[in-house]
Amino acid sequence: MEYHDAKPSTALQTHIHSFWELKGDDTDQQWERIFPDGCPGIIVNLGAPCKTDNGQSTMDYGKTYVVGAMTSFKDTFIDRHTHLLGVCLKPAAFSSFYNYASQHELTDHTFEFDLSYSLDAEKIKADSNTYLNRYFLDRKKSSHQPMQPILNDIHLSNGNLSISEIARRNFTTVRQLERLFKIQIGLTPKEYVKIIRFQLALSMMSDVRKKSLSDIAFECGFYDHAHLANEVKLHTGLTPSQL
Repeated sequence: MEYHDAKPSTALQTHIHSFWELKGDDTDQQWERIFPDGCPGIIVNLGAPCKTDNGQSTMDYGKTYVVGAMTSFKDTFIDRHTHLLGVCLKPAAFSSFYNYASQHELTDHTFEFDLSYSLDAEKIKADSNTYLNRYFLDRKKSSHQPMQPILNDIHLSNGNLSISEIARRNFTTVRQLERLFKIQIGLTPKEYVKIIRFQLALSMMSDVRKKSLSDIAFECGFYDHAHLANEVKLHTGLTPSQL
């Protein structure tokens, strides 16, 4: 399997993490597991039909799909005919490019995008980075991101703030915060905070200078080793030792 990603132009980096491309090869015939990171995405299929959403959805050649934020893992089948190109948007950035559904309607699902929003597969094949940068620069409605201070608080604390404290810091109520997350991100504040904490633990578990699970649990704000193991199982379907 061949995978590579690229940063978007500087003007898009506040809204887009990366453009990525995945191609299967002759050795591939397996389900690949993706873990939740709080981000929505756009995918165009440049290859054969591709099963995703744990086999519940199929992405067809030339079509564009919108992928909602995930609360748990997702499996996609990769073989030698697979060729996908994607855009990893930053949390709450979707509405800066599209007037589309509230994000909670997309959570944990992959939907075929409306034709008017679809990416041009032929232009992508010719020069994907140039085309994608121009496409999203043309669609970008505003640089203003009202949720950014909230997300900054969560990320700077590594997900170790209570929801009431996040609301207090940002001069809002818990109910208003929950509504904002539902519309803009598709997750509850609690789900998002848990994902950020899980992602930190995951990065520490994959570090070559591995610490004990108890140390990782303590540093990431989990109650104990068992709490960490339960969160890993929830988000990956695997035990820490299987990662």
